[in-house]
Amino acid sequence: MRAIQLTEFGGPEKLVAEDLPDPVTAEGEEVLEVLAAGINYADTHQTEDSYLAKQSLPLIPGSEVVVRGADGRRLLGFVSGGGYAERIAVNPTRLFPIPDGVSDADALTTLVQGATAWHLLRTSAHLAAGETVVVHAGAGGVGTIAIQLAKKWGAGRIIATASTPEKRALARELGADVAIDSQVDDLTAALREANGGRGVDVVLEMTGGQVFDASLRALAPLGRLAVFGMAGRVPPHDVPVGMLMARSTAVIGFWLVHVAQRPAMLAEAVTDLLGMLARGELRAVIGEKYTLDTVSDAHRSLLDRSSVGKLILIP
Repeated sequence: MRAIQLTEFGGPEKLVAEDLPDPVTAEGEEVLEVLAAGINYADTHQTEDSYLAKQSLPLIPGSEVVVRGADGRRLLGFVSGGGYAERIAVNPTRLFPIPDGVSDADALTTLVQGATAWHLLRTSAHLAAGETVVVHAGAGGVGTIAIQLAKKWGAGRIIATASTPEKRALARELGADVAIDSQVDDLTAALREANGGRGVDVVLEMTGGQVFDASLRALAPLGRLAVFGMAGRVPPHDVPVGMLMARSTAVIGFWLVHVAQRPAMLAEAVTDLLGMLARGELRAVIGEKYTLDTVSDAHRSLLDRSSVGKLILIP
């Protein structure tokens, strides 16, 4: 089979397709054809070995796949690796059947990005009706879904940030009440201004550095800042406990791995999201599609923040 196998860590230039033997199965697994795989920002960390979990070589990246089951059905799965390949060894009993009418690409939005958005709002931030939600990177994979879910679940006001007029227009189209430039000089002031001069209740943040700091300062009393990434590769300053106590605010970390370790939690989100897609209640925003020979370009677009929506690999 053809696949991307890393033998040393580095940037997108390390993603080179080669011929490899078919995967070896463990108990309960079958070797199945990969119809499509998701490309995620976390994959860029995995390639660099800068992820929360240390990686070991050789490594085939890719944590979400659509495969063809032995009975011909399309199945969706969150896997520990191996998605950037023509075939993968998986246990079919741990995969989700894809409803008729939901495309492979649309289905892939429900795993890493979809389940993250779902649990950020429900499990981490405990969004209540009427609250103001800030969605950073509103045109990204998580952001496009989080905006729609926040709207569906009764947010009083949704503020998105994005780096270009086109991305801000997309965020508004998906349900954001206002979209602001993510590169504005005073982000705290911009967020408060977008909320009528008041602090915000919930922020979904994945950049780190100054964006984290500005978002924390923008919280209203009892506000929650849910952190699910560090795309800027710059950690925020230490969080002053006194500042949290002074306004009864919270900083909550989120890593989807801990949801995946509780299969019922992952299934609740993915099943709900697949149902929304099948009923036309959720719009999947699909960006570019790539092959094994061009997947390095996908990583470049993620790193330079030019990508929009969900990026898909067709092996």
